[in-house]
This record gives sequence, structure tokens and C-alpha cells, in this order.
Amino acid sequence: MPDPEAILRAAEDVAAILRQHRVEAVVIGAVALAAYGYIRQTEDVDLGVNADLPALRAVTASLRRAGFAAELHEPDADDPLGGVIDVNGSFGVLQVVSFAGRFPAVIDDALREADLTVRAGSLLRLVPLPQLIALKLYAGGHKSKADIVELLTRNPGLDLTAIRAACKRYRLTGLESLITEAL
Repeated sequence: MPDPEAILRAAEDVAAILRQHRVEAVVIGAVALAAYGYIRQTEDVDLGVNADLPALRAVTASLRRAGFAAELHEPDADDPLGGVIDVNGSFGVLQVVSFAGRFPAVIDDALREADLTVRAGSLLRLVPLPQLIALKLYAGGHKSKADIVELLTRNPGLDLTAIRAACKRYRLTGLESLITEAL
């Protein structure tokens, strides 16, 4: 990450703009992985939201008015995401990733249960570990599965019952083999 302080400030500004549109965000991706003890190289901050396309379009316009370079990538019918806003600047890259219409329950639960922030007084709440693992299972692929194994390995005291329950609630499969691999 180029300048951690600059990108966190920008992410907080983006979160404030999202709130102006009644869209709440939770930090997902590599920054959330790091919060749970698995640090890997990243160049961006990812914010998970549930926002439909009209809201994403309005947020993109507000981001541009606030001086951000923002581009909305609208989904097609087969896209597993509900849209992504890329926000670029001297701070680096931020992505606002919407799961609306695709996998909204995980973000709803994460927003309701999030109790950690990236730093004291920040608007940026971290996705809880069960929902982070669920998002990784949803993403699929080798890299996401490897991330899950690392999270399980680096958090030996985690509540496997809660993680299993979350994945079952979201109808995700494949967790048990990753738990076996981690243990």
C-alpha cells in the first residue's frame, strides 16, 4: 500500500460520502485479512456495500464532485457482484464493491455485527471474521481458498461454530475441507 495514512483518510472520506447516500460500508479484502493476522501485499482498500445501481450512480457522481476520480463498473447478468466503483487518486486505489442483488445477506450481517474499526474514531468498520470467510468462499478460486486457510491457521481461537453457521446460513460449501487443511 503506497501511503497507508493517505489511503485510510481517503477511505474514510469515501465512507462519509456513502453515508450521505444512506449506504453503509464495511472494510473487506486484504485490509480485513491483515486485521485478523494475515498480512499480504495489497495496493487498495475494499469497501463492501449493499447498494443498487441508482445508488451507485449517485455515489459515483458525488465522489467526482468531491474531487475523486471514480468509475462505476455496472454488472451484467452473470456478474457475481452488484457493481464496483473504482476510486483512484494520489492515495492509491479504493474499491466500493456492491453485493446488492447478488449476496446481500453477508454484508447486512457484517454491518450489523461489526464491532471493530480500522482505528479509533474511524467510520471504517471491519467485516467480522465469519462474514470475511463467507465472502472468500463466495469469491471462490485458489487465492480466496488460500486466504481462508491462512485465516483459520492464524486465528487458532476463532469460533468455528459461528463460522460454520454463517456459511450454512449463506448456503456456501467447501468450508470443511479448508478447515481440515488448516488444522
